[in-house]
Amino acid sequence: MTDPVRVTLEGTDDSTSVRVYGDEGDVSTGDATFRFSVDGDREGDSSDDRADDRSADADGKNDDPRRIVPLADVPTNGTLRCEARCDRRGTELILRRDGSDVSAWRNSCPHKPEVRLDPGTGAIVRDDQLVCHEHGARFECDDGVCTAGPCRGDALETVAVAVRDGAVYLTDDRFDSCRRLDDRRA
Repeated sequence: MTDPVRVTLEGTDDSTSVRVYGDEGDVSTGDATFRFSVDGDREGDSSDDRADDRSADADGKNDDPRRIVPLADVPTNGTLRCEARCDRRGTELILRRDGSDVSAWRNSCPHKPEVRLDPGTGAIVRDDQLVCHEHGARFECDDGVCTAGPCRGDALETVAVAVRDGAVYLTDDRFDSCRRLDDRRA
């Protein structure tokens, strides 16, 4: 497979949506697992190719696969889309900055997990809350709790990040690496 595909798996009480890279893999949620294998040419699917896809620092170099972006690139009145990876599976994230702190969540509304809060142009932020563009649910920017809308009381899935030396790093043990999804480079 040359391009990643988004796979959404809905179980009885849970749902997950991931990007899948490569010709085989699995996606799990709750008690359901979807496993797949596609026969075909596997050329170009090396870990070296995937490593080259990470965002680079100002000198065009990035030796740390967990370094996402410089702190200054993370917006305060919107979000920045990223993708955290574990092996050949990707999970889309959004980052938002408040001063020198950065929060990260899975780019998915708890009400409808296939709906991205940031469709590619930045999530809507009003009164210091993220707003789902599809049905208006509002989420606190500090803890991701929904305060209004059809998923009131639910929370966005948090992804652990940290700010060090003026850059944002992925610290969530569920993932091996992370990269930004827009065309801007550090």
